[in-house]
Amino acid sequence: MKRVMKEAIGDCSTIGEFRFLLRCQACGRTWHSSPVRFSKVGTKPETEGMRAVFRTLYERERAAAREKAAAEASELFSQCPVCGRLVCDRCFLICEDLDLCTACAEALQVRGSVVAGAASAAQKRSAQAAGKNSTEGDGTI
Repeated sequence: MKRVMKEAIGDCSTIGEFRFLLRCQACGRTWHSSPVRFSKVGTKPETEGMRAVFRTLYERERAAAREKAAAEASELFSQCPVCGRLVCDRCFLICEDLDLCTACAEALQVRGSVVAGAASAAQKRSAQAAGKNSTEGDGTI
């Protein structure tokens, strides 16, 4: 699952920070990972050799940030075992026999409860406790 997630994640990193996104293949909502700053942001390499070191370090840190983003995304997205789409927790159902995306559940006439119901309420309470009114930009969808 983590490999599938890594392959599906889009890269919207800049020179100064690493950030990734994933779009729900059912509803189209976009999730953005938490930003990770490049360790050498604002530091100018003084030689061509240092420039090569910085490029290598940048790629290494970007790969690590991508791994972290894939782990974050796997907490919020699921792959439907029937159609194979990556869908957000709002579009994924916990069913009696097999958990499915909402489209497959409807097509197969299977009932279930939305994953995001319990998770969303817990996230909302935790955000309110932390004094956040909005979840935009904090890695949630």
